[in-house]
Amino acid sequence: MMASAVAYHLSWWYRTTHILSAPVPPTPPPPYYLHSRPNSLPPPPHLSSTSSFSPLLLRYKPTVDVPRPMAPPAAYEEALSCLSSLITRRTRADGFNKGDCFDLMLDYIKILDLEESISKLNVIHVAGTKGKGSTCTFTESILRNCGFRTGLFTSPHLIDVRERFRLDGVEVSEDKFLEYFWWCWNRLQEKTNDDVPMPTFFRFLALLAFKIFAQEQVDVAILEVGLGGKFDATNVVQAPIVCGISSLGYDHMEILGNTLRQIAGEKAGIFKQGVPAYTVPQPEEAMSALKDRASHLGVSLQVASPLGKELLKTQQLGLHGEHQYLNAGLAVALSSTWLQRTGHAESLFSNSSSSLPEQFARGLAMANLQGRAQVVPDPHISMQTLSSSVGGLVFYLDGAHSPESLEVCARWFSHVSREETVVSDPLEGESHNIGKSTKARPYTFVQLYVSQRSSTVTSTSSEYLCSPWDPLRQGPFRTKSVSVQQGWF
Repeated sequence: MMASAVAYHLSWWYRTTHILSAPVPPTPPPPYYLHSRPNSLPPPPHLSSTSSFSPLLLRYKPTVDVPRPMAPPAAYEEALSCLSSLITRRTRADGFNKGDCFDLMLDYIKILDLEESISKLNVIHVAGTKGKGSTCTFTESILRNCGFRTGLFTSPHLIDVRERFRLDGVEVSEDKFLEYFWWCWNRLQEKTNDDVPMPTFFRFLALLAFKIFAQEQVDVAILEVGLGGKFDATNVVQAPIVCGISSLGYDHMEILGNTLRQIAGEKAGIFKQGVPAYTVPQPEEAMSALKDRASHLGVSLQVASPLGKELLKTQQLGLHGEHQYLNAGLAVALSSTWLQRTGHAESLFSNSSSSLPEQFARGLAMANLQGRAQVVPDPHISMQTLSSSVGGLVFYLDGAHSPESLEVCARWFSHVSREETVVSDPLEGESHNIGKSTKARPYTFVQLYVSQRSSTVTSTSSEYLCSPWDPLRQGPFRTKSVSVQQGWF
């Protein structure tokens, strides 16, 4: 102990008398910050030890040159703190009148003086249980590649709330976000009261989207419904250009109803009189409800077919998975109708017969949605078994919130993790063959549940990965579940 103390003091004396007196080297440039979350923690202990399931050795490369994120500026932190205060601990299924709550959106729009601005937006409105986010992403990319200024509002976000608001395919800048956030926040704080309280989390974000898109003068605003349709905050749009309904299934039944017909009826609440609408092939019970609602409003409801692979020629969809051809077909129908109804279709389709316009094919190929059927290699971790190397650590990212979606997610993972794939490393400019040794590669399927009542979700969801159809039971495979509690609105 004494020797250690002496060594420490000698070391301190040397540093203060020699190092500090030496010429001070130039200050290195600040690192490039990726996100607003710190990333300086060491690897989890269990990753650096031998796995009891498969003898793994994870070797970490030096990470000195890895970009480190920094904490966001105080102004942005303050805005996020205010936004978080709008998250309540009740669920949408708690007892209250949905119609009365929806009417509050009209009050907020008046407070913010957005009535005229919203009426001038050329909106594409999309609801559904599965695929509505992908459909919106495809649609935005198509119209952007046709030369239009686009605004896209989707939910939820993966890392930063600004991901929900995209202008020309890029999330809104921090400066613009703060400018429009405080414009809306200060006016609502001043005008709201006990009868008209501050809007809840999602409603505020919807209002913010309307303000951003109106102020930035987008040519088209693509809006993804948050939940349901009829009483969703985005449904204040009275005259969209075209509406779409993606695949329907059982979801949020405590709110939308216990049958597919009831759920479809809620989703069809976005239909507007005289506004054309499209859907994809649906179960008969759901399709019947959509047709009834469309007939009642005089809506021309058409069924979009899945996109034929041959129409893309040599290109591939930017969003991977066989199910995406269904969403792409719906996006093509929505984009074509928007172009026709806004007077832009003639020049685009004049040189096309039955083939897909080049701008459409390019837009479908360039569509990007982080965390959806995405393969991310980690160049800083390499793995090997006792017998041979199996390459670097690879993350397969996708999302699912229903039994049907989880089945699609699992099938995509089963397919892509076993095929020969070369993925470019954006940090090092290298290419990694991540599929060559898949038989020797151990897999861990990590389920991340984001729910206020997480215990219910985790207890009922495990069966979806253990059912007899599950292709993931082939080969070495493990499942881990992580639950995250979150207020919904």
